[in-house]
Amino acid sequence: MKCDLKIITISLIFACITLTGSAQMRRIMALTTAQTLAMTDNSCGRDFSFEVIEAYDCESVDVPPIFPGGQNALVRYINSARRYPADAYNRRVQGRVLCAFVVQPDGSVTHINVLRSVDPALDREAVRVLSCMPNWQAGRIGEVAVPVYCIMPVQFRL
Repeated sequence: MKCDLKIITISLIFACITLTGSAQMRRIMALTTAQTLAMTDNSCGRDFSFEVIEAYDCESVDVPPIFPGGQNALVRYINSARRYPADAYNRRVQGRVLCAFVVQPDGSVTHINVLRSVDPALDREAVRVLSCMPNWQAGRIGEVAVPVYCIMPVQFRL
């Protein structure tokens, strides 16, 4: 990438879906991370099947998943790991890619999906950065680690 690129700020707001009532697992139809990346490729002729996974909403667990080091460490990680795609930069494309993922009981991040797309290049970059994240501290109900469905908007600004 060119060295003369403007400093790009990715602002992250960790958001969670609200679930009314007590902690209940819900079924989510999701693509695997590899399928999501393939869908953002320019080959649109392929058909993908969804997996049905079960996870708790972020706000319905006793202890939500935590990125190692907390929110500030998450922002530092994203800012250091992301690379603004040259094609999107040259076309002056910017915006917020809304992604969803599941933090598994072992802390791994799986099933990264783009919920709201901006541009295929920015979508791919957001998925790539999220898929490379280190393991999180798992969400818990009581003392039991559980899978948790999270939503994170990733903003790209020129």
